[in-house]
Amino acid sequence: MAGYLASDPFRAPFVHAVGGELQVQVEDHPNPNYVDHVWITMNAGSVRPLVSINTLSKRNREAGFDPRIRLGTIQGTWETLPRRGIEAAGPFDYEDLEREHAMVFESHERRELEEILVETTKRANLLEVWGAPYRNKNRFGIHQIHSRRASCAVPADTPGHDGALRFYFSRDKTTSLFLFKFCGQP
Repeated sequence: MAGYLASDPFRAPFVHAVGGELQVQVEDHPNPNYVDHVWITMNAGSVRPLVSINTLSKRNREAGFDPRIRLGTIQGTWETLPRRGIEAAGPFDYEDLEREHAMVFESHERRELEEILVETTKRANLLEVWGAPYRNKNRFGIHQIHSRRASCAVPADTPGHDGALRFYFSRDKTTSLFLFKFCGQP
C-alpha cells in the first residue's frame, strides 16, 4: 500500500492522515502535573507523524474546572482499508456524527485514558487521524485530537475542525472511532 503526501498538508489548518506500524508512548515527566499526553507514531508512507492526544486538560484544571477528558466511541466494520498518507482535510464535526449515532461520552481520569489508548493502539493495525498539523524540532505532528468547540476554560469555538482517531483491527475487521471532549463542550 503506497503512502501519499498531498502537496504540503503541514501548511493546512486541518489534516487527515492514515498510517500503520503504530508505536505508542505515555508522556513521561518527573513532575506528574506536567503529564497530559499519549503519543502515537505511525508510518503514513512518506512521513511518520507524531500524533499527540490529550489525556487531561491542564487549562481546565488551572481554571478550577474538571480536567478529565470525556471519551465517546463509535464501533464499525471495514471491507477495504484506507490508503496510507496525509492530506489537507475538509470539515470534520462531532455534531454530524452525534446526529447519526447515539453517543455517550464518559469521563476518564488521566491514567485510565492512558491505559485505554495504549491497549487500543497495541491491538490496532492501522490508525486514521483528523487534527491540526504542527512542527516540533523538525518533527511533523498532529494535535488538537478533540472537539474544538468552546469549553469551560477555552472560549474559542472552531467548528468543523474536530480531531478524532479511528483504529482499524485486522483480526475481526472492526473499527473504533474515538471522539474526545473537554469540560463544557456540547
